[in-house]
Amino acid sequence: MATPAHHPTAPSADLSAATLRQAFGAYPTGVVAIGALRDGAPDGFAASSFVSISLEPPMIAVSVARTSTTWPRLAGLPVLGLSVLSHEQGALCRRLASRAGDRFEGSDWQATPDGAVLIEGAALWLTARVGAVYDGGDHEIVLMELLTAELFPGVEPLVFHTSQFRELSPHA
Repeated sequence: MATPAHHPTAPSADLSAATLRQAFGAYPTGVVAIGALRDGAPDGFAASSFVSISLEPPMIAVSVARTSTTWPRLAGLPVLGLSVLSHEQGALCRRLASRAGDRFEGSDWQATPDGAVLIEGAALWLTARVGAVYDGGDHEIVLMELLTAELFPGVEPLVFHTSQFRELSPHA
């Protein structure tokens, strides 16, 4: 059987951070804003490494870079809000991923009574509490127990692929 012309005949041995970032970017993901109130103000960040884990009990996981300066401020809070950003929230996503400025500037959000921050206009809202944290090399794998879920049908999610935001379109 012939090898397709666009695929190499042998796997690449280059596992540098730059090559892996490009390789992992070939897999499209959604983007989740993770946030909570700290001293009465919203604090949070964007994560594209979000995955469902279990239906019974309801659990999800996110992967957080060990270099994050925001995660240590949120990790010990009792409840976190997770908002699956919509296709219209690319600029907000970039602010949430930034290390400077007011990440929530110009965004509409609300806080739950227990301090979880949820972004208005998102495709999905979840609230969760940290269940366990595992070593993931240069990241921490954070397993969370879901407390609530509210889906907004018809709101298209933000898709991140090859370092760009994309829109979904139905397959013909």
